[in-house]
Amino acid sequence: MPIERRRGFLSKLSSKISRYNSGSIHTPTQEEKAGFLKAQRLAYQCVTEIEKEIQEGWTELQAVKLMNTFLRDHGVKVFLHRPFAWFGEHARFDGYKRFTQFHPSKRRLQANESFILDVSPVVDGYIGDIGYSSSLHKNPELDNGMRYLLKLRAELPKLFSSSMSSSEIWHKIDQDSKQNGFDNVHSLYPFAVLGHRVYKVHLPSISFPLLPISFASWFSLQGSFEFLSHRVLPELLTPDHEGEKTGLWAIEPHLGRGKTGFKFEEILVVEKDKAYWLDEEVPHVQKYGKLLEAV
Repeated sequence: MPIERRRGFLSKLSSKISRYNSGSIHTPTQEEKAGFLKAQRLAYQCVTEIEKEIQEGWTELQAVKLMNTFLRDHGVKVFLHRPFAWFGEHARFDGYKRFTQFHPSKRRLQANESFILDVSPVVDGYIGDIGYSSSLHKNPELDNGMRYLLKLRAELPKLFSSSMSSSEIWHKIDQDSKQNGFDNVHSLYPFAVLGHRVYKVHLPSISFPLLPISFASWFSLQGSFEFLSHRVLPELLTPDHEGEKTGLWAIEPHLGRGKTGFKFEEILVVEKDKAYWLDEEVPHVQKYGKLLEAV
């Protein structure tokens, strides 16, 4: 089955299951929010430290290895998925025929290219799944994309606190981004996800190893087990999602223009009457926020 048809089938399947309850659908406690904040900040520390090390000619696999080492050195033993790095056009996912093409490769970073780093460490049982876009040198395409994404970031809490369904939010973002001249790259993800729930992982007495036979060939066995045991499909924000919005979501709008792909990913808190970002002191806001001020 072609990858496009598989995406559509998986999204439709997820919409049916998303009607069911999940333990992740609840108003998070202060303890939970503190735990997720700690995990998210370590994840951002990882990518911003590795950002300083990356050089022209590095491969995606080199960057991934360094991110993995950083997190292991900071006590991380379990991941939802292994670190990802996408350089240049690889961050757009154009023409992919199979899901393994999303994996980090031996592709080398060129001086004029941007890149995306994506990590999801589990810290004290809490998932910190983040994505971060950067470049070696000033990149107008990346700046333009991040300016738009930061405007979208400001709108997302309003959308999630409105009466709109998560499916309607997905389609609004898809339509608005295309009207502004961007390509919807997250529509190319498995399940075409705009995001997914995060939850506290109940860690076993032993840590599962990272093996290539695990879920989607790039998810740790522990991450796969946890995702599946939470009834994975209600946890995914797909174009067909029918479930509730309440809970904690790792939101990851991923867009492209020209030869460049860009995204951010961070945790959005959705309560009964309001929605807000878990943290306002995130690197992409600090780095690209000045672009909004200049408009």
